[in-house]
Amino acid sequence: MKSRIKQYFFFAVIGAIGYFLLSNHLIFYGKEVHLLKKTSLNLHYTFFSVKDKKPETILKIDHLREAGIGDLLVELDIVGEEEKQRLEDKFQYEEE
Repeated sequence: MKSRIKQYFFFAVIGAIGYFLLSNHLIFYGKEVHLLKKTSLNLHYTFFSVKDKKPETILKIDHLREAGIGDLLVELDIVGEEEKQRLEDKFQYEEE
C-alpha cells in the first residue's frame, strides 16, 4: 500500500513539473531567472536566454512578445519604454 501511494505521489510531482514547464517561460539573464506566463500551454521557448541578444531579435519572437517579454526587458534596463513600444508595434504590424 505504501509503495502504491509513493508511486502516485511520484507521478503527481512529475505531472506538476510538466504542467509548470508547459505554462511558463523561464527567461535567463546571466544568473537571474525570470518567469513569464505563457498565453497557451506549449513548449515553445520554454527556456530562453536574453543575454547578448538584441532587443529586436527578442521581440521578433511572437510567443515571447505575447507573454510580455517587452516589459521584462524594460525592467532589466535592456531597452527603454519608448523603444519597446516601437518594436512591439513594428512586429505587431508585420504579423497582421
